[in-house]
Amino acid sequence: MNNSVPENSSSPHILSTSSNLLGFTFLVLSSIKGLKLAQGMFIDKIISLCVVLFALSSFISFASMRVRSLQKAKKYEAVAEYIFLFGLFIVMIVAMLLSFDILLLR
Repeated sequence: MNNSVPENSSSPHILSTSSNLLGFTFLVLSSIKGLKLAQGMFIDKIISLCVVLFALSSFISFASMRVRSLQKAKKYEAVAEYIFLFGLFIVMIVAMLLSFDILLLR
């Protein structure tokens, strides 16, 4: 069996983007700690969830590129994509919450 990634696969894109967003969420988490925002405890938990989601998405998309079965690869890719999109949606909500909180502080 061929172990190469199909041409129309989005796994490499999911892997690179979710790993970048994993670093971004770590940066946001440390920034929240540094700013000592009033909503910090709530947002910390949400950002921690994003870290787990993006790490999981990275792992599953990597696994989809390495699995030998094309059917399993497509299934893993779909799972990684949904986890990634859920994490991205949460990051968008957190960005809006942070923007609102920072505007209230000034």
